[in-house]
This record gives sequence, structure tokens and C-alpha cells, in this order.
Amino acid sequence: MSAPSSSAPRLAFVAAATPVARAARVALEKRYGGVKPAQADIIVALGGDGLMLQALHHNIRRGTPIFGMNLGTVGFLLNQYRAGGLLARLKAARQVSLTPLRMVATTTRSQRHEVIAINEVSLLRSSRQTARIAVSVDGQMRLPDLHCDGALVATPAGSTAYNLSAHGPIIPLAAGLLALTPINAFRPRRWRGALLPHHSKVEFTVLDPRKRPVAAAADSVEVANVVKVAVTEANDIQLTLLFDPEHDLEERILKEQFAP
Repeated sequence: MSAPSSSAPRLAFVAAATPVARAARVALEKRYGGVKPAQADIIVALGGDGLMLQALHHNIRRGTPIFGMNLGTVGFLLNQYRAGGLLARLKAARQVSLTPLRMVATTTRSQRHEVIAINEVSLLRSSRQTARIAVSVDGQMRLPDLHCDGALVATPAGSTAYNLSAHGPIIPLAAGLLALTPINAFRPRRWRGALLPHHSKVEFTVLDPRKRPVAAAADSVEVANVVKVAVTEANDIQLTLLFDPEHDLEERILKEQFAP
């Protein structure tokens, strides 16, 4: 990889495993130069939303701004791909700050796992039987016995992903809220979830973990056979995404609420 000029930001290009994304990375590095992500001022992610989440996770401790260009399918978290004018686009880009979630999961073997989630923390049943989960918020029991396929807590950025598929609400970025959403709730039948202040602590307790095992996932990291899962905002972590002015993430989330 060649080095960028002294007047330009140092760019690191990361790409999905698809041939088109890899070819784009080679071409962009040749055109703009490239460094390793640890040395970059800006990371340019080439792929789909999955690649963007992966890049964000790899960059959690560094906090380097990430500008994504869509070479995947949906590309909700990415800008349009254009090879030309990249430096000008980066200079004009708008910053969006995201605060992820922290999941602390305890298993039936008393093992403790701490994982960061950018989109959501979800619990899912691991057997043919419905899960039975108690839900408390800030130490107050809200649902003593939820019969369901699972439940999730989603950030505003993640509210248009799995949360929306589970019929949860879309949350604007500046709303200061989290979505608590059941997945196929059987009892209580009429409970459709809740909107919570972003500083809330949500605790899930699996009521019958031997007979009705449950797995917990923070984005793509799964922990099997959990008995307790606590979810809070990871306030010590701030992630920065860069967007073209015409592709602002806040506007995209608002538009999703009016999609036919």
C-alpha cells in the first residue's frame, strides 16, 4: 500500500470478502493511498451493513471515523459507492455519533461474558419450547413471566434492523430512547414492547434455563445457555460514522417511518 499525501487524511480501506468489494479496495488504494486501520485518520468500509458493523466492532477502542460505501445489498449504514471525489466527500461529510450497548450475560455454568452491541442485544429460545423470561427495568420488575420466542433491546441505529422485523418501533437518533421488543410473545398476548430512556438498565432472567434454554446475542456474538442478561448503554464508547449530506442517517431513519 502506498502512503497518502501530507495534505490528505490517512485512509484505511477495509472490504467485504466479495470479489466486487475486494476489487474496489485495490482500485481505491491505488488511487488514494492506504494505511493500516490503526494508523488511519478515516476508515473507508466497502461492503454491506454486515461489513460496516464488523468495521465498527474492530474499531471500538480507537474510535476512528468510518465512511462506508455500499457494495452489498441494503446498505442502510453506508453511502453510495463512487470511486471519484472521495476526498471531497470526506471533507463535506456529516458526523453521526453512536453509543452502543453493553451486554453482560451469565450462563448456567456461572460464566460471565461482556460483549458490545451496536444494533441490538437479543435473547432467543434454543429449544422447541417457548422461553420464559422475567424482565426488570432499573431494578423494578416489569414482566415477571414473559412466554416468548425471545426479546431484544435495540439502539436507535439498530431499531430499523432486527427490531423492526420483530414489529418494534423505529427510533430517531436524537430521541434518547431504547426499544424493548418481544419476539413472538405468547403471554401476555397484548404486550408489544416498550420505549425506555437510553440510560435504563434492562435485566432478563431466564426462569427455566434447563428445560427451556435461551441464547443471548450482541449483534453477531452469541452466548449459549444464559440465565441472566443485563443490558445498559456503553457510555464509555462513542462511535463516529460519516455520511454524505444527502445521505444523512437521521433522515434515513425518519423516512423509514413513512415507508409504504
